[in-house]
Amino acid sequence: MADGSSGGSMSPRERLVILVLAAVQFTSIVDFMVIMPLGPQLERAMNLSPAQFSAIVASYTYAAGLAGLVATMVIDKFARRPAFLALFVGFLVGTLMCGLATTYPLLLAARFLTGAFGGVLGGMAMAIVGDVFPEERRGRATGALMSAFALASVFGVPVGLTLGQNYGWQMPFLVLAALGVPILFLSGWALPRLDAHLGRRVEGDPLVRLKETLIHPNHLRAFALMATLMFGAFTVIPSLSIYLVANVGIKEGQLPFCYIVGGLLTMVGSPISGRFADRHGKLKVYRLVAPFFALMILVSTNLPPVPLAVAVLVMGALMVSNAGRMVPAMAMITSSVEPHQRGGFLGANSAVQHIAAGMGASVAGMILAKSPIDGKLLHFPTVGLISIATTLLSLWLAGRLRLADASPPMDLVHSLAAAAEGTVDADEAVVMAEPA
Repeated sequence: MADGSSGGSMSPRERLVILVLAAVQFTSIVDFMVIMPLGPQLERAMNLSPAQFSAIVASYTYAAGLAGLVATMVIDKFARRPAFLALFVGFLVGTLMCGLATTYPLLLAARFLTGAFGGVLGGMAMAIVGDVFPEERRGRATGALMSAFALASVFGVPVGLTLGQNYGWQMPFLVLAALGVPILFLSGWALPRLDAHLGRRVEGDPLVRLKETLIHPNHLRAFALMATLMFGAFTVIPSLSIYLVANVGIKEGQLPFCYIVGGLLTMVGSPISGRFADRHGKLKVYRLVAPFFALMILVSTNLPPVPLAVAVLVMGALMVSNAGRMVPAMAMITSSVEPHQRGGFLGANSAVQHIAAGMGASVAGMILAKSPIDGKLLHFPTVGLISIATTLLSLWLAGRLRLADASPPMDLVHSLAAAAEGTVDADEAVVMAEPA
């Protein structure tokens, strides 16, 4: 395949890799998101206090952050495929335990286990994208992978809520665990082993490698960019539905329209953002889209009572601009690390991602309040200004990031051209592409 390692279209094998990774991401995202709107049912079924329910939600994030740091020390010791499959098995076991939990302590433990494995899955998926796709086509692949989030918003969460309302809150988790089994076997068949990085891994104390990963100047710049991305989004996005109902006047039954339309726009916009990033430069596209996201934050956090159509339009623009900036940013972050360090780096990056998201929500929670008179959400514009300032800071941080593999040496394995043509299998392609 002549264009396999250049800027041409994806080969069938590459498309299959993206499809498998997106399917795994879909199950992981739905599992993470569906627990929050199931809150009222969980509180009734287990007689939970608000603090206990918050602990159930937070346990996933904290476990994901801790697991990301542990993964940084050990993940690059293993080939990508077996590591990815082991993480997915652990995630499915945790999801199944969520569906079987009957008490608060059991559910808390199940959410912690699910987060420990699920939180690292996203970083491992990005590591595989970084290994399979060369830098000049990584934006397109990242955009396609991130479409799983849009699909989860449009299809996964509404279906999960319907199952929960009709058959009990456990059913979404049981269905996700069952859905994951065929995806697991497909992943084992479709993913290449991707073990070329093992020949160049750095031996030594894992804690020393963790320290080296965390203090590397370019890694620090990437972590800072990721922190601003997540902090800026999660100061506002978790409270948007409350604001739309209490302040804008949208009925609770109308909220799904906002998220479904936003998800559909994101599903279309993410791949487009990836293509433009590959064609015109990832930094340039990020610097074009991020200010638009900041503008939509300003609009959405100051939105007065408006018709449903206007609220849907604002929410859709906010969601698609958020995804549009995340695609080139994630592609730049993935390209900022040497291939043999990518798995560990992205594990640490996943930890930063989850911790920054939690911090954003916590800061917003300390500022926001409800009016005792009419129940409206107070100080949301202030939270919006914090989000905007963080987003503008990210423009400067993105410009300081440096690419570590703009011209990767393993074009053969990255494109999987030989494997796609059937002349060699994927494992042989890795060996053939390895420099002497």
